[in-house]
Amino acid sequence: MNKERFDSSQHYACELDQKDKLAPFRNEFYIKEGSIYLDGNSLGLLSKRAEKSLLEVLYSWREYGIDGWTEGKYPWFYLSEELGKLTAPLLGAATEEVIVTGSTTTNLHQMIATFYKPKGKRTKIMADELTFPSDIYALKSQLELKGYNPDEQLITVKSRDGRMIEEEDIITAMSEEVAFILLPSVLYRSGQVLNMKRLTEEAHKHRILIGFDLCHSIGALPHQLSEWGVDFAVWCSYKYLNSGPGSTAGLYVNKKHFKKTPGLAGWFSSHKEKQFDMEHTLIQAEDAGAYQIGTPHILSCAPLIGSLELLKEAGIERLRKKSLQLTNYMMNLIAHELKGMEFTIGNPTDEERRGGHLYLEHQEAARICKALKENNVIPDFRAPNGIRLAPAALYNTYEEVWKAVQTLKKIMTEEQYKKYPNTRGIIA
Repeated sequence: MNKERFDSSQHYACELDQKDKLAPFRNEFYIKEGSIYLDGNSLGLLSKRAEKSLLEVLYSWREYGIDGWTEGKYPWFYLSEELGKLTAPLLGAATEEVIVTGSTTTNLHQMIATFYKPKGKRTKIMADELTFPSDIYALKSQLELKGYNPDEQLITVKSRDGRMIEEEDIITAMSEEVAFILLPSVLYRSGQVLNMKRLTEEAHKHRILIGFDLCHSIGALPHQLSEWGVDFAVWCSYKYLNSGPGSTAGLYVNKKHFKKTPGLAGWFSSHKEKQFDMEHTLIQAEDAGAYQIGTPHILSCAPLIGSLELLKEAGIERLRKKSLQLTNYMMNLIAHELKGMEFTIGNPTDEERRGGHLYLEHQEAARICKALKENNVIPDFRAPNGIRLAPAALYNTYEEVWKAVQTLKKIMTEEQYKKYPNTRGIIA
């Protein structure tokens, strides 16, 4: 959109909605009347199909009892693998390389325990200083379990501006001392997309294993993990996959690593045909299923059945295109409507480097987020001064974006935010 000819009218927003081929998917979701939900990058909204598939799995428990493991519409014993098959197209992966299991952090512990094998001078782990804290906690704890001092063995690539990480700085840090790299696909604050293909190629040139945390990219943008040669990946399913709070996460393991023994073995690491032999020697699955640990969280998996069905129908390429259009439109509105109000756009403006949300900075951010909520616009605050706004391609409209920016303008003009303390709530 050309800013010089940008139409900031509500009428134009409605015109964009009329042309939107993905607009019908909004009717699939439960949307609170009068509320504009822009926090789908933290927790996606409930869809009617996710609700339906959850109820169907509950029904199988009621109807079959223990036989639900092998009977009913979605036999539980094979559900993680079946969901892996449905997830694989979103990742550009072979079906056997994907499994739905555990939580993001549990899966990350599994990947570190499996792939981090310090040897000789190659003992260090690399991450970035802007990554989500949970990932750093896992990396540090795994280093300590191996007897290393995280202060010495964990390299965190520094940000030049406090918002983004330059890929050149990551590549420069790939020394002969690094054994293992974990990076986000999309930085959770600024929404910066890292070039996974480039970084994987560079890591492998340096004989380093590399994996990605896909929490802020899966369901929002396409991936080609197998083509890029990525070694492993982990993700949650409650953001752009819209499968509910605490829903079951997933992991990807490149098939070239399938014979690698899981670092944290468990009952569900077993080959399916051997699992109930009850032997004390693990015969591991021959696919990504080997890197499961415990029994699948069946009721937390269930909403994902309906959610993935919606994503398949919408198409990840179409979702990405609309997401970029929504965020472009919102940035232009912000530039047009919020001049002189001391907002800084902290996300990349280049489409190739921007994920599914915008990141505004303002010294009164915590107060502004509270005022937005009072006005029925749901944002996400990130300390110390960040406001994340995520217009989701499946259920948000251009008119909602227009209304949200107008609400923000009103809050600033009328100084509504001043009645709140500039501190975050328990849940930011």
